[in-house]
Formats: sequence, structure tokens, C-alpha cells
Amino acid sequence: MQKEVQFAGFGGQGIMLIGKILAHAAMEEGYEVSWVPSYGPEMRGGTAYCTVVISDQPIGSPVIRNPQFLVAMNRPSLEKFAPTVKPGGLVFINASLIDVRSGRDDIQELAVPVVEIARDLGNAKAANIVALAAFVSKSGIVALDELKRSVEAEFAEKAKLIPLNMKAITAGVKAAADA
Repeated sequence: MQKEVQFAGFGGQGIMLIGKILAHAAMEEGYEVSWVPSYGPEMRGGTAYCTVVISDQPIGSPVIRNPQFLVAMNRPSLEKFAPTVKPGGLVFINASLIDVRSGRDDIQELAVPVVEIARDLGNAKAANIVALAAFVSKSGIVALDELKRSVEAEFAEKAKLIPLNMKAITAGVKAAADA
């Protein structure tokens, strides 16, 4: 079993963070994992994406051309990467910033207004965690309990942010179920 995920958006949306959290959760579940970040010319506002490969075998190459999953946090990312997703894959769409769909009928799509959901929780910066939780809930790529533990570990040094992020996970799971 090998699963590939591409997270993409603009700098400042927490793309690298959610990739890192997913990789950590998968590693804690005993899988082989690779996490490869890529930044555009600017850290804030430029293109940012990362790939996460999860496997029960050693990973031959962390480079992926056709991921099974895409988490697109802005429209340019959806337009650039949706055509590369394997048939039968899943594309997560941040419906707060993307008003179109992939245009493909051979994949599943999950569109969630993550920014509005995060704002309702009290902080729009939690949109990435809402997106990650919705994606994990729909894909089943890792267990939700392990995702929660990985979020807690990531924010251990900023413990005051843990309750918000736990609420973001719950909201993301609910949004995926309602979509």
C-alpha cells in the first residue's frame, strides 16, 4: 500500500504544517513516510506545496507525479494540480477561496468552506487544521485519534492553541460528513 498526498496553496496558509502533521500521524501508526516541502519565491503569498508519501513498504522515491490525493487551498493550486490526480482519487477544495471545481468526473471532490468554519471557531488561522481534519475524515488515510495526538504534539510548545485546534478538528470532521 502506498498513498500520496499533495497539499498546495499560498504561503501563510499553513500548507507545510498540515503536511508535517499528516506525516507525523502516519509515522506514529507505523508507516514509512516522506514529507517534501516546496516553496515559491515568497514565503508569504507565494506558491507553497508539499507532498507526503505514506507506505507500508520502504519508499523508493519521495517524488510523485500523480498523487492519489490533493488538498487545494487556493484556486491556482487546484488548477495546477487537479489534472495530475490519479483517476479514482480525492480532491479537497477550500470552498472559501475556490469557486470552481476540478472539472473531472473520474475523481471524488470534497468542498468545504474552511475559512468561514475557522472564523466561527474564533481564528481564521485554524482553516488549515479544519481542512486537514475534513480530508483525513473523508479519506481515512490515518486514524482521527492519531491525527489529534499529532496536532497536540505539534502545538505542545504553544499549548494555548491546542483547544482551538481540537475544535478545528471536530469542525472539519463534521463538515466532511455534511458535505
